[in-house]
Order: sequence, then C-alpha cells, then structure tokens
Amino acid sequence: MSCAAPKAPAGEEKKTSWPEVVGKSIEESKEIILKDMPNADIDVLPAGSAMTLDFRTNRVRIIVDTVATTPSIG
Repeated sequence: MSCAAPKAPAGEEKKTSWPEVVGKSIEESKEIILKDMPNADIDVLPAGSAMTLDFRTNRVRIIVDTVATTPSIG
C-alpha cells in the first residue's frame, strides 16, 4: 500500500488541502473540493471524533465544530 499523494497531470500540482473553505458551510466546502477533486469521498465529522488512521488518496475529511443556532428545549 502506498502513502504517496495523488498524481496530477503533467505540469499541474495536485491539491491536498483546501484552506479557502475554512468558515464556509459544509455544502459550499463540498462543492469547492469536488471542483478540484471530482472523485473525492468526503467525510464530515464533528471535531474530536474518532477516525481511522488509514491513508486513502480519495478521502477528504471536513471537521466541523461550530454551533450554528441557539440550542433550545423542544
């Protein structure tokens, strides 16, 4: 099993991270990532979640930790 980064076409560098999506919604983030990497398997996980340590070149993890609305009883 290889741990090498994904290969890009000649003359192009393959993206391995997306700092530009920090602060955007999950859907916006997915859209941006999928434009750059259409075959991405995107996992959305709460911050602090347990996750596997295996390396997969098609997996992108979005870690979220913000409360979007006021929690209330109901």
